[in-house]
Amino acid sequence: MILYVATTNPGKLRDFAWAAEGHLLRGERVEIRPLPGLAEVAAPAEDGETFEENARLKASYYSRRAPAKWVIADDSGLEVDALGGRPGVRSARFAEDMGGKSDAAKMGIALSGSETDERNNAALLRLMEEVPADARRARYRCVLALAREGEVAVTAEGAVEGQILYAERGGGGFGYDPMFLLPELELTMAEVDPATRLTVSHRGRALRALMEKLQLG
Repeated sequence: MILYVATTNPGKLRDFAWAAEGHLLRGERVEIRPLPGLAEVAAPAEDGETFEENARLKASYYSRRAPAKWVIADDSGLEVDALGGRPGVRSARFAEDMGGKSDAAKMGIALSGSETDERNNAALLRLMEEVPADARRARYRCVLALAREGEVAVTAEGAVEGQILYAERGGGGFGYDPMFLLPELELTMAEVDPATRLTVSHRGRALRALMEKLQLG
């Protein structure tokens, strides 16, 4: 069974592929693929107030442009307790919201994923620099929506608890991973090996929850 993911983010695609590897859905092997032609499709406005609203919006939107295909869309991000749950649904645009939009972005020039990550991480570190160690709790949250022909069939959620460090650690992962500490492992999400990431990833947990719902449906 092929599930098409509406993302061009290589880190997200890798997480989904790892989570699906070896799983069967109603007797069929699950294969994760990027949605063909996604780069040519104008992105919808992600104006939902929750991860689920945005995931549903995107799944419905992209599945209408991919006839007969099962399309997964995700909305995910980081929630920091000391910041009242921010950046939350604005995780990918956190630095921009704080006025850290670069000259290139102001002129409509797209930033690479790594440049955006660097700005978001720097913005978060600045806001958190005076927060004590015992008040730096955070979580990654991911909501997935599966749709076909514009109709959302099922949603599922995954989360992982952690803490925000005072400086980045590790060269793997993407987004806020270098400063997201998994206390039980004493490693950041950017330091864990692929097998461990598969087990603890909020995205992997959400996909496994989604497949469990499909098995029971």
